[in-house]
Amino acid sequence: MERILKDFIYYLSVEKGLAENTLESYQRDLKKYLGFLKKRGIKAFNATTKKLIVEYLAEQKEKGLAVSTITRNLASIRSFYQYLLMEQIILENPAGELESPKAEKKLPTVLSFKDVDLLLSQPQVKENIGMRDKAMLELLYATGIRVSELVSLNLDNVNLKMGFLKCEGKGNKERMVPLGSVAIKCLQDYIQNGRLKLLNQKDERALFLNQHGKRLTRQGFWKILKKYARKTGINAEITPHTLRHSFATHLLENGADLRSVQEMLGHADISTTQIYTQITRKKIKEIYNQTHPRA
Repeated sequence: MERILKDFIYYLSVEKGLAENTLESYQRDLKKYLGFLKKRGIKAFNATTKKLIVEYLAEQKEKGLAVSTITRNLASIRSFYQYLLMEQIILENPAGELESPKAEKKLPTVLSFKDVDLLLSQPQVKENIGMRDKAMLELLYATGIRVSELVSLNLDNVNLKMGFLKCEGKGNKERMVPLGSVAIKCLQDYIQNGRLKLLNQKDERALFLNQHGKRLTRQGFWKILKKYARKTGINAEITPHTLRHSFATHLLENGADLRSVQEMLGHADISTTQIYTQITRKKIKEIYNQTHPRA
């Protein structure tokens, strides 16, 4: 059995031209599987069954391995059995109909209203950079746009008089998103004061500029956010998507309809937006359990 495994790795290397780290991954996964078969007294691959493979995957789950790791192991086993079938070492593929385990969908991190206020109050608005950072954070929370959309904004994408911005999302789809009064005020302050001080070339159309007067990058924003997140002392992990998640959840908690939130987020499928309803239901249950005398 070990000789056949070596032949398979050689086949992947020579015939398929797989990278060294990929070959090592296959070998590591399949050696573990062979060890399992030997413990079960299996001495030939034609004696393995679908039930045995399922038992092996269940054993991995009991050991606490991540779903992604178990999925990768199954993929290695599938490829191996396809090779065995091709080489006529087995007559039937016991792994052929096995489905990969579904990864559990983790609910996104959402900040409370209090924590959002704390985060958004961190920039020092007396400074040019502080004005910019305050405008960016307020804009993210006011609109729920993605960070990639934020740094791609140009001056003409924002209409402060009408109170909306135009952004280009995934698939080059444009959408209009309303702006709140606080975000409008912060943007006005930044455009009329902070941005002018950061500007180097008059023809630069990027809305948010770095210290060199160029368009701010996603990486640049990520560093800015991490700096303010550390200052707050908030325990939750704050990522560039956190304000987007908080925007959607807070809207739904306050009575917004799902379809409107979908439009503002730029989701092509409403099922993507529905994850936020799970968060609001979870919070409602927590409040009920904490406050109802017979909960």
